[in-house]
Amino acid sequence: MNHCKRNTSEIAEIAPDFGAIVGPAMTVPSRISRIRGLDVARGLVMVLMAIDHVRVYSGVPAGGPSPAVFFTRWVTHFCAPGFVFFAGTSANLRRSRDPGIARLSRYLLTRGLWLVFLELVVMRFFWTFNFDIINYNLAGVLWMLGWCMVALAGLVWLPMNAIAAVGLAIMFGHNLVDPYLRDLGSAIAESPSRWIWQFLYFGGSVNIGSNGPRIAILYSLLPWIGVMAAGYAFGRVMEMPIERRNRLCTIIGGSAIAIFIVFRTFNIYGDPRDWTPQQPLSFLATTKYPASLLFLCMTLGPLITVLPVFDRARGSISNVLQTFGRVPLFYYVLHIPLIHLAAIAVSLIRTGTITPWLFGNHPMEPLEQPPGYRWSLPLLYLVTAICVSLLYVACRWWSGRILAGSSMEATDARSVSTRHAAG
Repeated sequence: MNHCKRNTSEIAEIAPDFGAIVGPAMTVPSRISRIRGLDVARGLVMVLMAIDHVRVYSGVPAGGPSPAVFFTRWVTHFCAPGFVFFAGTSANLRRSRDPGIARLSRYLLTRGLWLVFLELVVMRFFWTFNFDIINYNLAGVLWMLGWCMVALAGLVWLPMNAIAAVGLAIMFGHNLVDPYLRDLGSAIAESPSRWIWQFLYFGGSVNIGSNGPRIAILYSLLPWIGVMAAGYAFGRVMEMPIERRNRLCTIIGGSAIAIFIVFRTFNIYGDPRDWTPQQPLSFLATTKYPASLLFLCMTLGPLITVLPVFDRARGSISNVLQTFGRVPLFYYVLHIPLIHLAAIAVSLIRTGTITPWLFGNHPMEPLEQPPGYRWSLPLLYLVTAICVSLLYVACRWWSGRILAGSSMEATDARSVSTRHAAG
């Protein structure tokens, strides 16, 4: 298909919600449509994310031998891969609105650094409601997403095939080091540059300077850089005519699912932990930190496969998910303090007091859980439903403001364009 006839559909970037960056009036298209399936898919993973973060404050463990507890955690594994992959896709689709690699690279760099700042300054407080910044700072999902955008800011200068190759090489290749992880960990333990390797792959915690604040690394960066690069290349698929796009989504997603099933069944490659028939749930217990190949195939495969279904979906549920998917950063920033406050309310209702445990260093290093604190799963899901309902009201309002502002900007741009033409 000729380049000038490309589909101009796009989704909102992962972080446009606190103000869009609008270029000169002449570069703003008169009509920007959205790919509904991407918004719905991203909205779904955001609802699943709420389940996981309510779980953090409920005291329910991250998995376990009980199927109910295991799947309460397992379904939330789709969140980070979907967030990162679709962020790469939307970066590619952004070019239809604001053409130019230099502009895109600058946008990714500045927006990525903004997300890192937001994680360290704002989200750290929302997670903990404390100010113990010397002993605990979180390198969480916004941290990871921000640095992946910074990396993509450099990668976008490469040809598209090269970007796809880099992304897939990282995703498929990084588990080659699995047999040597223990030796590599020992080798870098005394290295003055070990913090680089910890941020990139090994995780743990890092002190900034000899007496500076400590950062607890939840997401090591290297596998996720590969995911974002692959998502960026996937943007080309989303620009294709609908029939071909849907066919490729089925092929790509189905291939990822097949790789997961075959490689996992025979413990061939792609995860440092083998599964055993004696523990059937271990088949799905793939490694998230750092994200293994099989973890990514297990999660991204189904998400890509169902994109055509989400694109056709109509009804109240898909409309709610689409609303969430339009304003992902607004949702993310708002949902952590809302859930944290809800947990405080639950503590007051159940015990008449606010347990100090809720002011610990969540989600990675909380205080020791008080005896009898753990919620039941029905209570966990009830609180999730209440929080998601409140978030929908807020996101619908904010999405309306975003769309109204975009319509006004497009109208102003057309007016300016008409005046220039008339002049």
